[in-house]
Amino acid sequence: MEQLKIAILTFLACFVTIYGLTTQRREEKDEVKQRVWQYTIHRGSREEKPEEAEPQQPLFKRILMLFSLLMPKRLIKNVEADLVQADIPLKVEEMVGLNIALALLPAVITMLVLQNSLLALLLACLGAYLPRLLIKNAKAKRAQKFNDQLGDALQLMANSLRAGFSFLQAMDSISKEMTPPVSQEFARTLREMRLGTPTEEALQNLGTRVKSDDLDLVITAVVIQRQVGGNLAQILENISTTISERIRLQAEVKTLTAQGRISGTIVALLPVFLTIAISLMNPSYIMVLFTHPLGLVLIGGAVISEIIGIMAIKRIITIDF
Repeated sequence: MEQLKIAILTFLACFVTIYGLTTQRREEKDEVKQRVWQYTIHRGSREEKPEEAEPQQPLFKRILMLFSLLMPKRLIKNVEADLVQADIPLKVEEMVGLNIALALLPAVITMLVLQNSLLALLLACLGAYLPRLLIKNAKAKRAQKFNDQLGDALQLMANSLRAGFSFLQAMDSISKEMTPPVSQEFARTLREMRLGTPTEEALQNLGTRVKSDDLDLVITAVVIQRQVGGNLAQILENISTTISERIRLQAEVKTLTAQGRISGTIVALLPVFLTIAISLMNPSYIMVLFTHPLGLVLIGGAVISEIIGIMAIKRIITIDF
């Protein structure tokens, strides 16, 4: 009991200390904004002061910011990069709050209603991993869509350069004529260049955000051309042709391997559906498999065999270009 009290008091002391530091840091920022406001806003202007224009943040957002401060900086940067690459309009503290809510709420409800600690732990792990899975899926879809649009974007840029446009004007035409996500990324890169960022650095930032091998090839070609010279329009057109052929070949391979992918899905899901069906028809018959020690061994062997089979089929149908 004494150890529990010491642990609670230690947690409260750390919480109050971190809360005081963040409050002091916010007050310093407000003071700087107030000083800047006095010199940047003309007299008689209707624009409100910083403290009036920005209402105080709610308590739950402050608590989420405290949790984000406790996270390692490297993890925060990785989460920020994942949110940018997935084009999800969330802040790090909001993502942390979503993770905590999805991990705790189902587990607490399960413990209160069903009194099943094992199921609560399973739901907590699933809820904590679900946002990461959604972000990964969103990143993959956005990257695939970007790669599909990149060939047309390079062709448009090459035609613009042949018409006499500059490199910045060609990028501006992509941001205006194309659809997201390629238009968003090129527009952001163009803003960085107009704000004074060197072209090479802005392109490298674009490659860091998108994470595309085809885009890395384009960035390397543009950087080399700016250093040694050459016909940039012809270079971009050649790269566009290469990317288009690669996309066509990938689609053809995907069509040829469709049977193998469907077979792998059926093999992976068949034991699950069979177990559910037997549980609904004759629960006492299938429960022996989960209660007897030999049954647990067989379940473990089946799961391992399933994983090996999925990995083998995926390795067979995956072809790198």
